[in-house]
Amino acid sequence: MIWDFEWTFQVLPDLMRGLAVTVQATLLGYLIALVLGLVLAMVRRIPVLGAIVHGAMEFVRTTPLLVQLVFVFALAPSTVSALTVGIVVLGVHYSAYTAEVYRSGIEGVAKGQWEAARALSLPASRTWGAVVLPQAIRKVIPALGNYLIAMFKDTPLLLAITVVELLATARQVGSAGFRIVEAYTVVGFLFLLVSVPSAIIIRRLERRYAAV
Repeated sequence: MIWDFEWTFQVLPDLMRGLAVTVQATLLGYLIALVLGLVLAMVRRIPVLGAIVHGAMEFVRTTPLLVQLVFVFALAPSTVSALTVGIVVLGVHYSAYTAEVYRSGIEGVAKGQWEAARALSLPASRTWGAVVLPQAIRKVIPALGNYLIAMFKDTPLLLAITVVELLATARQVGSAGFRIVEAYTVVGFLFLLVSVPSAIIIRRLERRYAAV
């Protein structure tokens, strides 16, 4: 088989549009995971409610993401787009993981910091916002970054619910032009093009905050 460079350059704009959808789903889903994960981590410190939340998180973590995507997509109203379903499911799924990362950071805050906040009679909002979270989040930034890369690599699963992301686009153009190898090879290259620089940045953050 001879590589068709002319065909590759012709379909590259289509693949880049698919990559844009993949990046959009990743960033928006990751934003949900960051915010919801933080809320879950804080709620877990509430005795009874925390146990219920922990059980729900375990269910989400132990259920395949693909099953969650298909199940929610089947139940979602027809007015909700597949991309929206995919973003929400990705965010909720990964929030179960980011919550554990946040929890480890919160538990890593020295006990004396909590005691000092209580001694100063700081309200709970001030204790969390000015004392606990700035220290906790700083420690877990590298771990949170790893989940961004993991989510990016999981976005091809959105193909199962008809989202035309990068892999779906490659399948379409590759099948139409009978050039599957070129299409999927470019997809692999584009994933590397995004993942490798992200991994390098996260590695640098990890070294930077290792002593924190």
